[in-house]
Amino acid sequence: VTLSLTGPASGLGIPVGNQFKLFPKEIAGEKINLIVLDDASDPGKGVGNARRFVTEDKVDILFGGSITVVSAAIAPIALESKTPQLSIAPVGVPPDQERWVFRLPQGFTVMAHPIVEHMKKTGIKTVGFLGYTDAYGESWLKEMEKQAGAAGIKIVAVERFARTDTSVTQALKLVSANPDAILVVASGSGAAMPQLGLAERGYKGKVYQTHAAATPDLVRIGGKSVEGTFVVSGPAVVAEQLPDSHPSKKVAVDFVTKYEAAYGAGSRNQFAGHAYDAQIVMQKILPDALKKAKPGTPEFRAALRDGIENMGRTIFAHGVMLWTPTDHWGYTNETGVLLKVDNGKFVVVP
Repeated sequence: VTLSLTGPASGLGIPVGNQFKLFPKEIAGEKINLIVLDDASDPGKGVGNARRFVTEDKVDILFGGSITVVSAAIAPIALESKTPQLSIAPVGVPPDQERWVFRLPQGFTVMAHPIVEHMKKTGIKTVGFLGYTDAYGESWLKEMEKQAGAAGIKIVAVERFARTDTSVTQALKLVSANPDAILVVASGSGAAMPQLGLAERGYKGKVYQTHAAATPDLVRIGGKSVEGTFVVSGPAVVAEQLPDSHPSKKVAVDFVTKYEAAYGAGSRNQFAGHAYDAQIVMQKILPDALKKAKPGTPEFRAALRDGIENMGRTIFAHGVMLWTPTDHWGYTNETGVLLKVDNGKFVVVP
């Protein structure tokens, strides 16, 4: 497991690490040995961790990274070593690397869908984009251009900033463009900073945030400035608010109940939910893989990969997963839930 336990993305990595501490010690009669290393939010360190895993530790599966740029950096190592990678970040990779990479978070297409649908229903005609300069930001921009364009919504201003920036002066340009809504594409505690900048410069339109912002840090740091913000999310963080008919409700409630029993009321976290779902994957695929080969062998790694790809419809805390040989993202459009920050809490938008 390689996670951003320190550095600018530690707000994402730490809760994932907390959930991995609750990982079962044994599955299907096989002892589970989790090796967790910090990549410090640095792709280079993530690569170093991954190389150690496959050469020295001879791991059977890679979990990580917890941010897109680290996941992208270690994907070539998954390919080279033929080790399945369960990414805890939504990551795009070249076609030759797809075979060994599976994503636990929802894809951009699935998560942009409820945002654009809400924009359509509320009469939004123009949108500004304020997002990271990296792969996460660019992937969101590409998807929004496609879906918003199809919905007749025009993106009138695009501004970018780095994860390490301590202020976002670009907010002024967006406020000057005066779009009906602004989509902020950032993550964890870093998602509050650009919105604070928008508020300071007097922006009064709607603000939307992506699923990387569905954490307590957004409200803790953003305070009153993020009241009324719309945030797309997987269902896990709003488990009790889900209708009984939602397929993920029972599993999501189990996740938040166990996580908050360990870490306190209100500690539930979108990213920790992906680590919980990693456990579901392993519990489903490991029994069959153990019948085919012994751990520590190329045949076993291949059996795990094939098991993930063919495990069929599986209920996660974060939605319904159906990976296939042609789709290693797997979620469907029903997965995304739109939330609104209301009195410092995330509330499901009907």
